[in-house]
Amino acid sequence: MKKVILYVNQFFGQIGGEEKAGVEPEIHESQIGPAMQFAKELEGIAEVTHTIICGDNYMGSNTEEAVAAILDMLEGKEMDLFLAGPAFQAGRYTVACGTICKAVKEKFGVPVVTSMNEETPGVDMFKKDMYILKGGNIASKMRKDVKAMANVAKKLLTGESVGPASEEGYFARGIRHQAWRKDGKPASERMLDMLVKKLNGEPFVSELPIPKIDRVPVAPAIVNLGEARIALLNTGGIVPVDNPDRIQSASATRWGRYDISGDKVLKGGEYKTIHAGFDPAAADADPNVITPVDALKELLKEGVFGSLHPYLYTTVGTGTTESEAARMAREIIPHLEEDHVNGCILVST
Repeated sequence: MKKVILYVNQFFGQIGGEEKAGVEPEIHESQIGPAMQFAKELEGIAEVTHTIICGDNYMGSNTEEAVAAILDMLEGKEMDLFLAGPAFQAGRYTVACGTICKAVKEKFGVPVVTSMNEETPGVDMFKKDMYILKGGNIASKMRKDVKAMANVAKKLLTGESVGPASEEGYFARGIRHQAWRKDGKPASERMLDMLVKKLNGEPFVSELPIPKIDRVPVAPAIVNLGEARIALLNTGGIVPVDNPDRIQSASATRWGRYDISGDKVLKGGEYKTIHAGFDPAAADADPNVITPVDALKELLKEGVFGSLHPYLYTTVGTGTTESEAARMAREIIPHLEEDHVNGCILVST
């Protein structure tokens, strides 16, 4: 019987929610959470022997330590395949699943399978390294996503060929295989068929799909910086200590707007970071290391630029989807336009 090990976060590992996101890696010689459903799907082919649990914040903030600890836990364990997730539309969780899958694949040479929603950062980060099934956006899709992962896992465990992404439901990895077509139709005829359909405005499917990349045009240069009005934005999660807008520490859907007019600079104890993707100690002690209000005020005194927009805009970048980021930008832009802002400094981490 083949052996399979599953990785899940603290929530699906039944330890707790966000309050337990800092839990360190632990391994259980049992089936916990989704592992039980995987065991049913793989019955007769493989046994799910262990469940590894790690908090999303711990993996995000202590990646090297977390990965090293998990790899040590796996030493000496029988393992024919490694699973992670499903991770749905949870930004930190998708990155965690991709990170540990890649590390396990490289260290032990076993196939790895996970599942993520297309809106998450983990897809673009890891789709070329492993099979990532196209998953749902919420946990209610668990049964469907587990089944899709198990279908690919079964083929990998039994040595059966895994079909193309369009058939199996995983994100294309950019790998092309030669295969005999059942209809025996030569490329010249297939090409002409597609050309005729295109000329007639009929639907057709290309045999060489080109990835669609969202390209943002470069903004024109500010002609006269000495007279320009500049605004400061950041994705480092710098907020007043009470986080009045309740911005999430990851996978953010909220943003904040805070007064930095006059002589005001950001001070530790008044401002802090709520970002879950890095050690907050330095930013909490001096928030200007993430959001340099102090440096901009000095440059303003020196006449480097004309004036400073009186508000700071904040959100958190880690795990935040492109669609949510675009929505927040659309909500912020009217404030900048109203104040005739000429340019923005967007500070990331």
